[in-house]
Amino acid sequence: MRTKVGLWIDHRKAIVVTVTDKGDETRLLISAVEKQLRRSGDSPLKGRYERQQVVADDSQQKGFTGHLNSYYDAVIASIGGAESILIFGPGEAKGELKKRLQRKGLGGRIAVLETVDKMTDRQISAKVRQHFAE
Repeated sequence: MRTKVGLWIDHRKAIVVTVTDKGDETRLLISAVEKQLRRSGDSPLKGRYERQQVVADDSQQKGFTGHLNSYYDAVIASIGGAESILIFGPGEAKGELKKRLQRKGLGGRIAVLETVDKMTDRQISAKVRQHFAE
């Protein structure tokens, strides 16, 4: 059975459409990543001890990267058995996922990497079916 996967991805969620001889299946993977890193607290701190009271930006970046790594691992686990992969989405996540797939030896399975805007679940499913029907 030939398995083909279309994947719409950004840093917040991934919609995986698996197309087989039996039909297609859609799955949603949600990331626990915040859109942008922010300092914690309600107002800017003033005084000599600000550095001790505010979390350093590099530690926030490490946490952000850690969440993304586990998110990408979950996405790769869900598409690992596919022989052909269509990756599309609006931001940087698709390129980051492509690099990760290449490091894991799955880069040859990527059919297309395409930039698209926000799409509904139905539009995503239709795009994947149309791409693999050709």
